Amino acid sequence: MTTAPPVHAHPALAGLAVFERGWLSSNNLLLPAAEGDPGATLIDSSHVNHAAQTLALVRQSLGGAPLARIVNTHLHSDHCGGNATLARAFGARISIPPGLAESVRAWAADALSYEATGQLCERFEVHDTLAPGTVLEAGGRRFEVIAAPGHDPHSVMLFDAAHGLLVSADALWEHGFGVVFPEMDGEPGFDDVAEVLDTIARLPVRLVVPGHGAPFIDVEGALERARSRLASFVADPARHARHGVKVLIKYHLMEVREQDEAELLRWAAATPLFTGVWHRHGRVQAGTPEGWCAALVGELVGSGALQRRGALVADAP
Repeated sequence: MTTAPPVHAHPALAGLAVFERGWLSSNNLLLPAAEGDPGATLIDSSHVNHAAQTLALVRQSLGGAPLARIVNTHLHSDHCGGNATLARAFGARISIPPGLAESVRAWAADALSYEATGQLCERFEVHDTLAPGTVLEAGGRRFEVIAAPGHDPHSVMLFDAAHGLLVSADALWEHGFGVVFPEMDGEPGFDDVAEVLDTIARLPVRLVVPGHGAPFIDVEGALERARSRLASFVADPARHARHGVKVLIKYHLMEVREQDEAELLRWAAATPLFTGVWHRHGRVQAGTPEGWCAALVGELVGSGALQRRGALVADAP
């Protein structure tokens, strides 16, 4: 009997390094420098809480070689939180999708997601942008930059056609996709998710490196599961809203590690995204944001997603 090689050893990843992180921090893909490159390129830099770990992983993998560029698929805190640390350590330039470039340059809290979601991200500088339809050349490879709105209006995917390698960010995971944040804000987003899934289906993808979870090769199965999940949300948008708010609560607890429940309820009442969803979907169930948060916490504890150990603690899935 022969055993299939591990996915990390797939030919599409030859010479590259995937750092599979978790749910607080996004995965990272390191492209070592090819001949003529000023240094390596890192795709996504994870959460600020894990910035020192990201730096250590990159340094160990490069073995003293330079890191010249950091590329972000989008600007959620779990994908760009290590930017500032890595830029200080290596002098690396930072490239982002163009939609929020001016907001990053001004560090406009009302336009970036960190204030709305109550999340942490260290300020960083942007040096250039990656527009959909252009090509990222790094590590001797050519990645087509593909618009991937839905989870985030400004997100992109990166596709290396020569190797069939798709960096899907949070547009497609092996078992789903990221919360559709425009829908959480009361704006349309489900149609964008569907269009991006159709775009992926048309690509000759052999391996996907998602934003979270292990790389995978069963693209057809992942697309089927994602479409089924999307259909359930389209049929019941309130279900998606409740799911998104539960993700927001759990992510916050992963970020702070543990928190007294009263402090968590105060955080929810002060977090614009949470209170906005409460106004649209939660007021019927609870008369205050704190009351709705308490009810959702009870559901999360009941499902095992959160633990009460004196304070509340989020267990990773």
